[in-house]
Amino acid sequence: MRVVVISGLSGAGKSTALAHLEDLGYFAVDNLPPALWAELVATLKAAGVRRVALGIDVRARAFLDAAPSAIDALASGAEPVLVFLEARPEVLLARYNLTRRAHPLRGGHLLREIEAERRLLAPLRGRADWILDTSETGPGELGQRLAQLLGEERPFVLRLISFGYKWGPPQVADLLLDVRALPNPHWEEALRPRTGTDPEVAAYVFTGEAEPYYRTLREAARRAAEAARAAGRSGYTVAVGCTGGRHRSVAVVERLARELGEDFEVEREHRDVGKEG
Repeated sequence: MRVVVISGLSGAGKSTALAHLEDLGYFAVDNLPPALWAELVATLKAAGVRRVALGIDVRARAFLDAAPSAIDALASGAEPVLVFLEARPEVLLARYNLTRRAHPLRGGHLLREIEAERRLLAPLRGRADWILDTSETGPGELGQRLAQLLGEERPFVLRLISFGYKWGPPQVADLLLDVRALPNPHWEEALRPRTGTDPEVAAYVFTGEAEPYYRTLREAARRAAEAARAAGRSGYTVAVGCTGGRHRSVAVVERLARELGEDFEVEREHRDVGKEG
C-alpha cells in the first residue's frame, strides 16, 4: 500500500497536489490529526484501497510535532512518502495578494507569517523524501512532476469522435472541426451505403483539392492537443462533424488517428455511423 503525505508552505500548491493525486486514483484526506493516520490507513486497506494521500499543513499546527513519528509508524504496513512543497517568499506573497486570502497564521504581516510557518514546518521538511520548489511551476506542471516522482504517469490520450451535425455535436468535445466542406460521398449512389472506413469512400473525400483544408484541420488538432498536454491535462477531445456522421467525419477521424498516433495515444469513436435519416 502506498501512502503519500503532502505538506508545505501555504500557497505552495498543497491543495493542488492533493487534487492531482485524487485524479491519479488516491484516496485523499486533508489535515487529519497524525495520531489517526494509522487507523485510517488500516481501514482503507481492509476496504481494498491501495493508494492514500494525506495532507498536513500549518493549519494543523497543534498536531505537527506528531507527524514525523506518525509517518514512521505507517512504514510497518505501507510505503509512506513525504513530499514537501515550498516557494520563494516573494512568490508566496504575490500569490496571496492575487487571491486575497488570509494566511493561516493571521499575524498581520504576511512576510513574517510566511517565515514563522517555515520554522514550524522545518521538522517535516527535514523528514521529506522529496522537496519541490513550485516558484516557477504552474498547477498542471505540478501534477506532472508529482506523477513523475511517484512513477505514476498516465499517458495523455487524444480522443477523436466523428459525429453528424444533424444529431448535434458531442458535449464532451474540447474542439469541434467542421468537415462539411469536403466532398460528400452521400451523393454517389455506389458509396452512399458505405462508411468513411471504406478506402474508396476515403479516396473520394480526400481529393487533391481537399488536402490543404484537411492539413489545416490536422494542424489545429495537433496544436490544441499539444497545448493541453503541456498544461498538464490527461486528455483532449476533438470532435469531427459532417452532416450525417457517416462518411466524411469518419474518414477524417480515421486518418487523424493514423497520422497523430505517432505523437499521441489515440482513442477514436464513430458516434453516429449507424444512424439513418
